[in-house]
Amino acid sequence: MKKRLTFLSVISVLVLLFLAACGNDSESTSENGGESDGGTDETQSGSGEEVELRFSIWDSNQESGLRQIANEFEEQNPGIKINIEVNGWGDYWTALEAGATGGSLPDVFWMHSNEIYRYASNEMLLDLNDRIQSSDVVEMDKFPEGLKSIYNFEGTQYAIPKDYDTIGLWYNKTMFDEANVSYPDDTWTWDDLYDAAKQLTKDDGSQYGILTPLHNQEGYYNFVYQNGGTIITDDKVSGYDDPKTIEALEFYVNFVLEGLSPQEFGDGERVTHLQNGLVAMGFFGSWNLTGFTENEYMAENFDVAVLPASNDGGRASIFNGLGNAIAHNTDHPDEAWKWVEYLSSEEGQTRQAELGVAISAYEGAADAWVNSNDTYDIGVFIDMVDYAQIRPYSNTTAVWEDRAYERLNGAFTNDKTVEEAAKDAAAVMNESLSQE
Repeated sequence: MKKRLTFLSVISVLVLLFLAACGNDSESTSENGGESDGGTDETQSGSGEEVELRFSIWDSNQESGLRQIANEFEEQNPGIKINIEVNGWGDYWTALEAGATGGSLPDVFWMHSNEIYRYASNEMLLDLNDRIQSSDVVEMDKFPEGLKSIYNFEGTQYAIPKDYDTIGLWYNKTMFDEANVSYPDDTWTWDDLYDAAKQLTKDDGSQYGILTPLHNQEGYYNFVYQNGGTIITDDKVSGYDDPKTIEALEFYVNFVLEGLSPQEFGDGERVTHLQNGLVAMGFFGSWNLTGFTENEYMAENFDVAVLPASNDGGRASIFNGLGNAIAHNTDHPDEAWKWVEYLSSEEGQTRQAELGVAISAYEGAADAWVNSNDTYDIGVFIDMVDYAQIRPYSNTTAVWEDRAYERLNGAFTNDKTVEEAAKDAAAVMNESLSQE
């Protein structure tokens, strides 16, 4: 697909040509389509000056481990410096959009299934096909097919899977012991979850048995798929009005309506409810491991189990993974590729797992992640991969997910029935899907 240069990009190219004609050799001499040799310690900078790469992420819990990996990479590539920039989820995408509009994208940054279509279709990402093909260390067949497909647009790979994640049931062992309730395990069903939540809830409001917030990936999506429902069909139609989906939503929302869960719509507050002893159980992804381990209260009181099955035995845990992408207009494409290439290699993926940063997407690296932490029984996150459900997405995921949230809100506040809210969510979702 032929690249369309923006006006700003054209000006940038002309300036570079002018500098080159004047004998200035401080910029990278490689072009976006050039190949990385993948094996030398020297950068592609003609002057030999250090190249600084901006690497943007949204999870501060992963920063420490990634910094260590970056330090090791810098030792092997002394001409390249990795500057890690961290913004929270919302601020991250706001800053990235501003960078894309203003021509100042980070050199390397995380990509998500919600946003890949927008950035790939608008040609904001570097085509990695040739670089992957010529690399001696990036083996794409070692990554899950579902994750590779997310970051492949019209036959072009625009990001390489970084990790994968599933959702677990985190529970407060101390609260369970005090209430004389058995810990959750792989025999639990929805009935067991409900019974435990009732026993663990205190009438004075000082303790809730469970946390069932308005949250998709770390919430009701899991129940929908356990119940045989769907969020989006193969034909790109909303599944919110599917009877199985509505049934799962009714079970999930009922925890709030019965007072077994606090009414929660905020994202940051969810973790706080676990850490301040307000709730006995909650659904959280594997990417929270570092933060949960570093929290003294959670490390002392919590553990994690597989998600309970539906009463009919249906199992599911939402499965997703991030990708490492490179800006289409980076001034240092070869150096940026070296960094992504290292992160995608067996060595880089293994280091990520060993340091407990995330479950590496590379085949065979999961065990290293499990062995990185002896505080929790995190092997359950790997156990759930066998029945994991890829996080539902389409070209306009970010749009219809937000709109669905707005419509579902009324079910959690009891201003609408769950069925009414779900059908409203289906309507706005289909409106977005019809425009793709």
